[in-house]
Amino acid sequence: MLFTLLAFAIALGSLIIFHEFGHYWVARLCGVRVLRFSLGFGRVVLRRIDKHGTEWAISALPLGGYVKMQDDAPPGAPAAEAAGAFNAQPVGKRIAIVLAGPVFNLLLAVLLYTGLNLAGTEEPQAILAQPAAGTPAAQAGLAQGDRILSIDGQEVASWTDARWRLLDVLSTGGRVRVEVAAPSGAAHERELVLPPNDMAPGGEDPLAAAGIRLAQPRPVVRSVIEGGEGQAAGLRQGDRIVAADGQPATDTGELVRLIRESAGRHMSLSVQREGALVTVGVTPRAEKVDGREIGRLGVQLGADIPRVTVSYGLGESLQRAAARTWDTAWFSLRMMGRMVLGEVSWRNVSGPVTIADYAGQTARIGIVAYIAYIALISISLGVLNLLPIPMLDGGHLLYYLVEIVRGSPPPERWIGIGQRAGLGILVALMGLALFNDFTRLFT
Repeated sequence: MLFTLLAFAIALGSLIIFHEFGHYWVARLCGVRVLRFSLGFGRVVLRRIDKHGTEWAISALPLGGYVKMQDDAPPGAPAAEAAGAFNAQPVGKRIAIVLAGPVFNLLLAVLLYTGLNLAGTEEPQAILAQPAAGTPAAQAGLAQGDRILSIDGQEVASWTDARWRLLDVLSTGGRVRVEVAAPSGAAHERELVLPPNDMAPGGEDPLAAAGIRLAQPRPVVRSVIEGGEGQAAGLRQGDRIVAADGQPATDTGELVRLIRESAGRHMSLSVQREGALVTVGVTPRAEKVDGREIGRLGVQLGADIPRVTVSYGLGESLQRAAARTWDTAWFSLRMMGRMVLGEVSWRNVSGPVTIADYAGQTARIGIVAYIAYIALISISLGVLNLLPIPMLDGGHLLYYLVEIVRGSPPPERWIGIGQRAGLGILVALMGLALFNDFTRLFT
């Protein structure tokens, strides 16, 4: 729990600070006086005032931060001081200052993705499992062992890349051209017709529902537990299981499921050992887990998934990072639009509990997964703040656009009504997000 909270605080806190630094930096460029830049909220613990009169503070609640600008000059202030007030700036400068926060979040995502592209990541190759009969993948002619080469003419580097591109199509449905290399090496182009998916959390993986799954190599015995049924039957470390009860064992997950469902029942396993095929008879030991009887062999099973190192030069890394940031932001906006239209489940709205959970999970997986997750949340934060909802940066931008059209700021009454409506929308969204969070947590 402590690790998860720490990962969450570092992720969200750094993103909010970067967001606020965008406002601060552009405000300083525009000549606006910044009164305080605070790391955290609440009571100030440490402070220092710089030569520009800005108070740099560390506050008691170390989650996020804020920038406080001088909105209006005090009565009787000198002209130079009055010129440094935010509300005294022309509308173009005010737009730039407000826009800077979300833009900095998007730029941070580009920088993080660029760094990952330069460093290189180990990812599974885009090799497909046999699609279930009747699924869109089966109807398109995709088959076991096909390796995805390109989607709609764009080269695919890995399973991660392929999954992202196909999910993007699946979010709204449509046709997509998939070029694959068969196990024989022959290249084929398939047309995949994907129906729209409501992306409901907790349901079946939408790609798996369409018949598109990553191929799992034959299970391998990673280790044999002392005194277990596997050791008694003669299983050895390194044995590759090719069949169970006469059926091909091509998926580690399916084999584990079969073993769990075979408590106390004799099984025949065909294994490859030092180039020879050996038959091993074994009876999974029955054990009670959560009130249910399951079978255990006393071995650790694994699989060697073919992997590829994905890395690029500086120019291509930057280009791909910018494209991924744009695609993710646009995907988020489309999903929001489909939620409003009722085409996508509102259960996709996540709150701080889910964000913290995934922050902890990705941090445990490794630094690459954690950085990629921070980039994703940075994009989400940028997109959210650009929504035209009063109380958010996008709401202020909406007021400034009205000011440009009218030639003067909106009436105070309009702004007051908008602020109350915006607050209501945000409270409702936060309530929905927390409800979804705790529903996932307890179910």
